[in-house]
Amino acid sequence: MTSKFDPEKVWRMAEISFDQLDDMPFGAIVVEYDGTIVAYNQYEARLARKDRDLVIGKNFFRDVAPCTAVQAFEGRMRIFLTTKEIVSEGFDYFFPFAHGSVDVTITFLKLAATKQLLIAVERTDSVPAP
Repeated sequence: MTSKFDPEKVWRMAEISFDQLDDMPFGAIVVEYDGTIVAYNQYEARLARKDRDLVIGKNFFRDVAPCTAVQAFEGRMRIFLTTKEIVSEGFDYFFPFAHGSVDVTITFLKLAATKQLLIAVERTDSVPAP
């Protein structure tokens, strides 16, 4: 699968409005380093079947996606945040949604000049994007 996520293109995300996240062809979740969700795009809302107005301000790992509160996701993010020289990292993950499991590629991207992180979620299974 060719990735739709381009770290070079998205690197200046801190300079665009969160409304522009809806133009992204992948799920986009912006979290504070503590996991608090500050932005959640429409693509991700459809994929996860979550009302984005209800997830803003909640903790991604505890309240919204508890399946990510594991070493393979949250633990990996915590380690990633301690590395100053690396600005993006990707890995495969499996979301066991109640409405059907989804294979995805996750990319973490530190947003310039903020203590925020973009979590990009791209489907890698054969099901069409929402």
